Amino acid sequence: MASKSESKEPVNEQMVANTYAAMRSELNQIYSKITELEMEVSEHSLVINAIQPLDQSRRCYRMIGGVLVERTIKEVLPAVQRNKEGLEEVITRLNEALEKKKKEIADFEAKYKIRIKKSDSEVKDESSKKEGSAQGVLVGPASSSG
Repeated sequence: MASKSESKEPVNEQMVANTYAAMRSELNQIYSKITELEMEVSEHSLVINAIQPLDQSRRCYRMIGGVLVERTIKEVLPAVQRNKEGLEEVITRLNEALEKKKKEIADFEAKYKIRIKKSDSEVKDESSKKEGSAQGVLVGPASSSG
């Protein structure tokens, strides 16, 4: 009988846990990328605010692909503003992807009845009652090392 139930559901608990961990990792990567890009937008804003009131013909230096080039503020300011707008657009797309991934993870959790381990007392209560039953998959937080 056990083989019949396994044939209906080819994914075992370990595969579900691995898939879930991969999804959580991807979610964390999206969060990290958004944070990184928000820092870049902040830096672009600082540069824009610093050079905007200056004389447009004044020399300034800009790093392009690891090479420092000399330009005028008139040439650099529009490029920095375009870069900032592009970064903001990417952040918007990443936020949409983040929401999509959150929904995907929530659906996955509901489908496989995944519960995240939150505190030792909650885990002890549930594990002592349902130790032998296959009610769902219990996965700890992704950042937990033990």
